[in-house]
Amino acid sequence: MPDNKLVLKPETLSKLSNLELRARLVVEGFITGLHKSPYHGFSVEFAEHRQYMPGDELKHIDWKVLGKTGKYFVKQYEEETNLKSYILVDASGSMKYTSGTVTKMNYASYLAGALSYLMLKQRDAVGLAVFSDTIKRYIPPRSMQSYLVRILSELENIESDGVTDVSPAFHALAEKLKRKGLVIIISDLFDDPEKILLGLKHFRHNNHEVLLFHVMDPLELSFEFKREGVFKDIETDEEINTNPWHIRREYRQQVREMIDYYKRVCMENKIDYVLLDTSKNLDKALTEYLVKRKRLY
Repeated sequence: MPDNKLVLKPETLSKLSNLELRARLVVEGFITGLHKSPYHGFSVEFAEHRQYMPGDELKHIDWKVLGKTGKYFVKQYEEETNLKSYILVDASGSMKYTSGTVTKMNYASYLAGALSYLMLKQRDAVGLAVFSDTIKRYIPPRSMQSYLVRILSELENIESDGVTDVSPAFHALAEKLKRKGLVIIISDLFDDPEKILLGLKHFRHNNHEVLLFHVMDPLELSFEFKREGVFKDIETDEEINTNPWHIRREYRQQVREMIDYYKRVCMENKIDYVLLDTSKNLDKALTEYLVKRKRLY
């Protein structure tokens, strides 16, 4: 097994041959790391068991596990589902950007793949939606382990294009996702924040729990460009010629205000907001998911 920190690095994952291998190594590396971290108390049960709950039939208790651990677990069968999750991945043109080797789209697909792998191992049901200004692809949630191949295939073939106009897609998805569950959004949120908030509120109005992963490239956060250059909008082809140091201070201030806005309004609406830097390991995102899941189940 490779070093668990190494396999969580986006640059390392970009060198692997396929998304299934990436997802497996990320989750296995992450779980190995959990046992060596302050989060070792998280229960990530991959066996066919779940904790005994009042009302469960005693005949399903695994007495061998009780003898070894002193804890009550019941045998869990294929059709049982703990949690229904919907992973929503932004595939608009701006997600193609990178200042290194891993685009925001790459990072989003690695994270969505790892989350899907982890969820299905936990017998949760997971579905996938790919969107830009419209819903490009929708796969309803299932809890079968074989379902992973279908989800990963979709993630492998995502093409980033179109303008970022996520609000219509959010409203359409909120209407489509009928059964209450956990909505996980992975996006750079390059749209009008107030419109995005209305879409997020629509999910909450329908009683979904929401976990929002805000994905940004490190240079989008720092604007540490060193030379004069032409900056081009990936989605509109609009260009501006400028010296980065002339606008860096104002740019950083606007980015801080945007992030602070999302933090504040998400907290007010009981939405979990997580800022992700595409140069950083994936363990932060997976930990945030486990924190959320632990509160829900």
